[in-house]
Amino acid sequence: MDIPRGGDRRRHTRVTFSTLIILTAIDAKIEARGSSRDISLSGVFVKTDTLLEPGTQCGVKIFLTGGSERIELSMKARVARVLSSGLGISFESMELETYAHLKNIMLYNSDD
Repeated sequence: MDIPRGGDRRRHTRVTFSTLIILTAIDAKIEARGSSRDISLSGVFVKTDTLLEPGTQCGVKIFLTGGSERIELSMKARVARVLSSGLGISFESMELETYAHLKNIMLYNSDD
């Protein structure tokens, strides 16, 4: 069942982007694996069957491939919304290098 959300309050543009995502709930020993559907500078939607409660604090690992090396981005986040198809994750903090990688993802995957 989808939990409705009143209006679209997103501040950042989202782009379609699919890659492996691992969420780890901070206060519980729950790990959710899935793939991203879309991503922005402030969050990611993760397609997963493991649903966490809204507000759950979690660690996020995003795995980038395609180059000569595998890059792992890590950040702190929280579950912003829960849908039957997965979780909307809001980033709370990340390293500057991680932010730079996200900006590049946005640039290379945007329509304009």
